[in-house]
Amino acid sequence: MDDLTALVSEAAAVVRRIGPQAARMKADHTPVCDADEAAEILLLEGLARLAPGVPVVSEEACARGVRPRPGTRFFLVDPLDGTREFLAGLDEYTVNVALVADGVPQIGIIAAPAQGRVWRGAAGRGAERFDLAPGAAPAAARNVTPLRPRPQPAHGLIAAVSRSHLDPRTAAFVAALPGADQLACGSSLKFCRLAEGQADVYPRLAPTSEWDIAAGHAVLTASGGVIRAPDGAPVAYGRAEEFFRVPGFVAWADPAAATPITARGP
Repeated sequence: MDDLTALVSEAAAVVRRIGPQAARMKADHTPVCDADEAAEILLLEGLARLAPGVPVVSEEACARGVRPRPGTRFFLVDPLDGTREFLAGLDEYTVNVALVADGVPQIGIIAAPAQGRVWRGAAGRGAERFDLAPGAAPAAARNVTPLRPRPQPAHGLIAAVSRSHLDPRTAAFVAALPGADQLACGSSLKFCRLAEGQADVYPRLAPTSEWDIAAGHAVLTASGGVIRAPDGAPVAYGRAEEFFRVPGFVAWADPAAATPITARGP
């Protein structure tokens, strides 16, 4: 875990050093910049050193047409999640690395370079948040805080929603939640808000890529939350035949609140 955290911290430092330059659009009409690609190179080289032979599925490599067969264990990497926020000068972007085994994220590490903060979790071992300067080793972590989601409140529900990708179906779902306030946020930080008790539900009812959510999935479930497909089924990873896309999900801070979307209306 510390070796992976150190690697993610190094990638965070690369993102900060390069900054938002040379932005362009990929074939799927999403933005990419030099920082995305430099962070990915560092992460791929580091994972090959730390876990030789374990396949890596990474966003920018997949965009170039590299789609490995994942096998029973593989890494999912998003070297710069929230590129739109990064290019807009916001601090809501992250570096995400997850280790998946048998279709389930087992380890997740999320670094927010502009915030100097890391969230990480492992199945059966809990989750934590701490302050760590980009590029620093985990031994330099400060303000280490165990993560625990809050129980579903009777009033004052908070729904984390995407700042850049709020689709109509998700908006309708949130609107149907009685008295819910919205917390707009970029990148995988929405999972972190649930894990640390600042939000209660994070719906995304449109297709999304596995590398966008795997690390957040691992952190949230390690802290005690849950993520489900809209029909209530588990979210499975390693869908190479679907280009590593999931059709949608709802993440819940309180597992007792995680009923299928069909039981809730929209």
